[in-house]
Amino acid sequence: MAHVDAAIRLLQFQPIRFSTLPPPSSSTTNLVSYSSSSSSSSGPPPTLVFTPKRPFLSFKVCATVAETGQPKWWEKNAPNMIDIHSTQEFLSALSQAGDKLVIVEFYGTWCASCRALYPKLCRTAEEHPEIVFLKVNFDENKPMCKSLNVKVLPYFHFYRGAEGQLEAFSCSLAKFQKIKDAIETHNTARCSIGPPKGIGDLLAEASSVPQDRPAESV
Repeated sequence: MAHVDAAIRLLQFQPIRFSTLPPPSSSTTNLVSYSSSSSSSSGPPPTLVFTPKRPFLSFKVCATVAETGQPKWWEKNAPNMIDIHSTQEFLSALSQAGDKLVIVEFYGTWCASCRALYPKLCRTAEEHPEIVFLKVNFDENKPMCKSLNVKVLPYFHFYRGAEGQLEAFSCSLAKFQKIKDAIETHNTARCSIGPPKGIGDLLAEASSVPQDRPAESV
């Protein structure tokens, strides 16, 4: 009790001195305590020691989920969209389309304009199941693209039966109305006789054209 009385008297006349002790070994709240020497009644008065409670640190763990097995943007096709990998596939697809309107998109996987336009093109294909959409990867078909005078991307050709090529133009997302207008113009009921014209010598021409530098993006 003598030590407690001495501590109370000390609080009345001396400031409290604080010291930092090692972290507590338990999670219990640390209280104000005093230390004294029990082996001797003489010596300096006891010193109050305040051990601040260490704040709990909260950590927010952000998990990154890797997308595996997801198709790339140019692989998300509508049912009536066909990927073309060679000149022969291109000619066969045009021939098999018969009297249907065929829209050919020339694109590059690295082309930002192609990527921006593509979702809207897919929606258009879904809205017109009677139209055949062919997709030609420029990097896989450089000789054919050169023969067809494709110099910018994305680029579009419109074909229909014996009438052959109807239109050819570059387009971007901001000018997508050009595609809609061309569909409205050429997607009318009609019958044609004979194979598509204007592409008969395409295979021979493509085989003799050297690879050119990549097309520009609009």
